[in-house]
Amino acid sequence: MTAVLDEVPARAMAVYAHPDDHEVSCGGTLARWAAEGCDVHVVVAARGEKGSDDPACDTDALAARRAEEVRAAADALGVHDVTMLGRDDGQLDADLPGLRAALVAILRDVRPDTVICPDPTAVFFGDGYVSHVDHRTIGWATIDAIEPAARPLYFAGQGSPHQVSTVLLSPTLEPDVWVDVSSVVDAKVASVLAHRSQLADDADDWLPDFVRHRAEEEGRRGGVPAAEAFRRLRFGA
Repeated sequence: MTAVLDEVPARAMAVYAHPDDHEVSCGGTLARWAAEGCDVHVVVAARGEKGSDDPACDTDALAARRAEEVRAAADALGVHDVTMLGRDDGQLDADLPGLRAALVAILRDVRPDTVICPDPTAVFFGDGYVSHVDHRTIGWATIDAIEPAARPLYFAGQGSPHQVSTVLLSPTLEPDVWVDVSSVVDAKVASVLAHRSQLADDADDWLPDFVRHRAEEEGRRGGVPAAEAFRRLRFGA
């Protein structure tokens, strides 16, 4: 049985590893919620400085460019603000306690009702894609920050405790809820196209149709024209 998630949270936060991860995974959901009055925040953990196959790439220059692309994409989605944690690509697991503490501080400051992050249990997608260590690490760190580390007796004296009520995991191999993004697919397309450093020169010719096709495929699974899929976790009373 499919379930369409119609509720729009008052405040939401998406936490992902790299620039462009959240736009691809849940950009339509963030755009729809923002358009319907949700206060949407985004956290990007890594700099994205290794997002090139050029051995001579200036990694600091690429990281700066990718930060600009994140902000351009946020404008396309209607995101309230973006926090860049500035960790190096491939190193998120090097300081898990520090990463978890940083996320607890943000959770207690932003105080979201709903958090979206990667499903850390989803590793192999078919035979051609592996959800690598940064994605898995930020998924676990976010979940562990929400439950239990944002509770009262953890990180005492560092902000007021906060209870997130809903976590949506994407990408996931076990979706159980879908968000109808039919009205905001163009915003998702614009947010993905903002990441020019990651795109081929001909991306304008094929990427919009690809994004729309993927949304329509999920829509058929969810029973709506276009959708994004999530695995839902619920916390608190």
